[in-house]
Amino acid sequence: MFVNDAFGTAHREHASNVGISTHLETAAGFLMDKEIKFIGGVVNDPHKPVVAILGGAKVSDKINVIKNLVNIADKIIIGGGMAYTFLKAQGKEIGISLLEEDKIDFAKDLLEKHGDKIVLPVDTKVAKEFSNDAKITVVPSDSIPADQEGMDIGPNTVKLFADELEGAHTVVWNGPMGVFEFSNFAQGTIGVCKAIANLKDAITIIGGGDSAAAAISLGFENDFTHISTGGGASLEYLEGKELPGIKAINNK
Repeated sequence: MFVNDAFGTAHREHASNVGISTHLETAAGFLMDKEIKFIGGVVNDPHKPVVAILGGAKVSDKINVIKNLVNIADKIIIGGGMAYTFLKAQGKEIGISLLEEDKIDFAKDLLEKHGDKIVLPVDTKVAKEFSNDAKITVVPSDSIPADQEGMDIGPNTVKLFADELEGAHTVVWNGPMGVFEFSNFAQGTIGVCKAIANLKDAITIIGGGDSAAAAISLGFENDFTHISTGGGASLEYLEGKELPGIKAINNK
């Protein structure tokens, strides 16, 4: 009997998680079972309404997640560095904030087709450098000064996002809201953690990676229904892909 409990490698087809299943009876371990229940549940059988929160640096890292979740979620909240590409797509001034110019058309198309679902920051913490000593200003997200960079969502955005979460029955979050490694730029991520933690009747899931690291390091480890152990595996599962490691179990 082979018991596969390594969800973190489920998106990879290796001898140790797929090949072995052709020679032995295979079953999911307790952790793998939880990942299938919660991450898989978002994709395959979500408890509505569903709110997805996507952050982190790049739109390119989340394109396929967005394409899949936009057909599942009732709202998609976008923060972190990837939000600036969407703001630029709306014609807003983003200063020297992170921008993927080759993803502006994707953002425009998404906003045109699903603008009623997309929630973007309304204010932004800006600075000239990544430092806890940097001078911080909070400005409207549509008028970031030319020499400033967006580092975190602002307090009005934290409230907006918290309001959008009210009434959700399922929340899935992947990607921090700012450069949380610096305490000056961690308040947005902390605010989202608190807002999710206050949803007592919702299934709340962190889809692994930096958002899981942020929630754990900021002391919110026990405030979510499930924190995924997968980085790439969680992303690919949220993209709607059939993961080789899980397929090997399901085929038994």
